[in-house]
Amino acid sequence: MNYEQALDYIHGTYKFGSKLGLENTRYLLNLLGNPHKDLKVIHVAGTNGKGSVSSYIHTVLKEEGYKVGLYISPYLEEFTERMIVNGEEISRERLAEVTETVKEKVEQMVRDGKNHPTEFEVVTSIAFCYYAQENVDFLVLEVGLGGRLDSTNVVEDPLVSVITPIGFDHMEYLGDTLEEIAYEKGGIIKENGFVLLYPQEKEVMGVLEGLSKERNSRLFVIDFDELTIHRSNMEEQVFSVNVLGKSYDNVKIKLAGIHQIYNACTALGAIEILRKYRNVNISDEAVLKGLYNTKWAGRFEVLQKEPLIIIDGAHNLHGADSLRKNIEILLKDYKITFVVGMLQDKDVKAVLEDLIPLANKVIATRPDNPRAMRAADLAEQLKMFGKETHFYEDIKEAIKTAIEITKQDEAIIFAGSLYMIGEVRKILKNGTL
Repeated sequence: MNYEQALDYIHGTYKFGSKLGLENTRYLLNLLGNPHKDLKVIHVAGTNGKGSVSSYIHTVLKEEGYKVGLYISPYLEEFTERMIVNGEEISRERLAEVTETVKEKVEQMVRDGKNHPTEFEVVTSIAFCYYAQENVDFLVLEVGLGGRLDSTNVVEDPLVSVITPIGFDHMEYLGDTLEEIAYEKGGIIKENGFVLLYPQEKEVMGVLEGLSKERNSRLFVIDFDELTIHRSNMEEQVFSVNVLGKSYDNVKIKLAGIHQIYNACTALGAIEILRKYRNVNISDEAVLKGLYNTKWAGRFEVLQKEPLIIIDGAHNLHGADSLRKNIEILLKDYKITFVVGMLQDKDVKAVLEDLIPLANKVIATRPDNPRAMRAADLAEQLKMFGKETHFYEDIKEAIKTAIEITKQDEAIIFAGSLYMIGEVRKILKNGTL
């Protein structure tokens, strides 16, 4: 099996849908020798920010000299981005090898009369095999969807369960209220474990506090009253904070956007729990260096300076809210051309209402995904804002037009689906317009 065949096999399992539950994954992993059971896991759930928080923790541990796995979803440009060890993506050859091993066990599983696993179950099993083979010291494991019934939740005793901000998303799977969504996300809280929370809405806090108490887990909450932001611009952010009793002065990060300071503080909380309660040796030097060296593509990422081009995966209301605040603080003097592409199953109206009032001009386009909203339909919704509006089903045409109608001292922001901004990133980076 080569890389292309591996991807064809993996994506071919898409037809088996998205079934939440752990039985399939457990059965498949058992056939594979339970590779997940010896991994030391930092488990991260939430609606927004979980990728950034995971990346911060991964980079800090790497700077200390550990061998660290990072499992994320979705990817932006290449599938291999989903499985990382010490900042390096899995090689195409290695992905093909591990996929072939997993495929054999899937076939055995089906012969045993079990349901065929879904795409995410297959990918998660591939990842666990890879990290076990690599003998990583730690695995920072990002939840795919929800928590309680997500395939990653086969992990029985994580070193710490981290829950980032919870908001409305994937309601068809997770529930229509914040309490229901919080219950699903809180499924990663385990018996006698350690739980770290980003401060949440009152009703969310109630659910997560209840789950922690019920499972006899020790709960910690980041206190942003202990945070002072000294400087925030597109190049660098500097802040001081006290996290779980540990003070840090003049912490520097390169990731742009105020929300990344809050994400960094959340990662610091996880690091403190690892140090104090899990006996993991992590120096202050590794913490500061790791936070500064963290990269996270596609989240308020600057791709070009003149005109300023930014991509941001603001695909739900919470993400749109963060993007709006960053624009108001960091881009208040810019006229903005927004290029928007959304999936149909997202709260499109709420995202548009949050962001489009900030725009000077708007272009609607269509992400490369079966669930994508047609550019013409999106443009129809944009009419109500009274902005100069264009639409192109083809993303390249949307990029070309955005550059043509935007002056050098203005900004273009590509926002919405991660599938869209991944394609934009690839096109602009490779110069293939």
